[in-house]
Amino acid sequence: MRNKISVIGAGNVGATTAHLIFQKGYADVVLLDIAEGIAKGKALDILESGPVQGSDAHIKGTADYGDTQGSSIVIITAGIPRKPGMSRDDLLITNMKIVGEVTAQVVKYSPEATLIVVSNPLDAMVQHAFKSSGLKKNKVIGMAGVLDSARFRTFLAEALKISPKEIQAYVLGGHGDSMVPLIDYTTIAGVPVSKLLPKDKIEAIVKRTQGGGGEIVALLETGSAYYAPAASIVEMVDALVHDQKRILPCAAYLEGEYGINNLYVGVPVRLGASGIEEVLEFELSTSESALLKQSAAAVQELIDIMANSSA
Repeated sequence: MRNKISVIGAGNVGATTAHLIFQKGYADVVLLDIAEGIAKGKALDILESGPVQGSDAHIKGTADYGDTQGSSIVIITAGIPRKPGMSRDDLLITNMKIVGEVTAQVVKYSPEATLIVVSNPLDAMVQHAFKSSGLKKNKVIGMAGVLDSARFRTFLAEALKISPKEIQAYVLGGHGDSMVPLIDYTTIAGVPVSKLLPKDKIEAIVKRTQGGGGEIVALLETGSAYYAPAASIVEMVDALVHDQKRILPCAAYLEGEYGINNLYVGVPVRLGASGIEEVLEFELSTSESALLKQSAAAVQELIDIMANSSA
């Protein structure tokens, strides 16, 4: 029997994610949106690609949370997207309400599911989903670090004129301008990046990575990124479904790790069938540790705003 994976939100990120999972064929997919016709239309379109792409999985579009019952993984992409001139933080209160309502419905029908939260501002939304769900911390995960690391690797590959497959890199911290690429752990075929690129070039790439989402928003003018986010989500889904024990940077609930308490922050984790199996504590430089704590403080500010808005 195939896994059942539900994607909440049939916008560009949600629909692209549903398509990529459908292509793999290891799970039946439910695509849910309050705009029922959009969910049904996109799901039908994806389903009709099956004979061409060689997938015999099933996908259903719906507006009924009952159809998500028994999902092993639920991906929450619901929320309003960024528009030019908006920061992820501008979305905070609106998406807090949306994510809270979605989470309550999701766990009602799939109390054993692992949740992957994608809605922005990411770290605050995954924290809110964790609080709203009543699930254990290992079962609620935020997708950000995989995407940020992919952007970092892309820019490094362009600068070095090599395949990104040769690059290993981790970007930690909040999903925003305060994210922290770990230069000391960035290697190209095992060689530290600092031996291959000058410091100023690395700093420029770090800055571009930190503003990577905004760069795409500015170019699109009417929306935000979705191909790379969807691919990043599916890398996490692969690790969960196949119990791959992948070491991936994800937003995880910290209870003392890296000196951070009771907060979702992007860190390296071991991802397997049970969700987050372990938070890995890399030895950071003094400056990286300070930057990570600054990033966590920026996330905490958003959590405090949410708490005051609902008080």
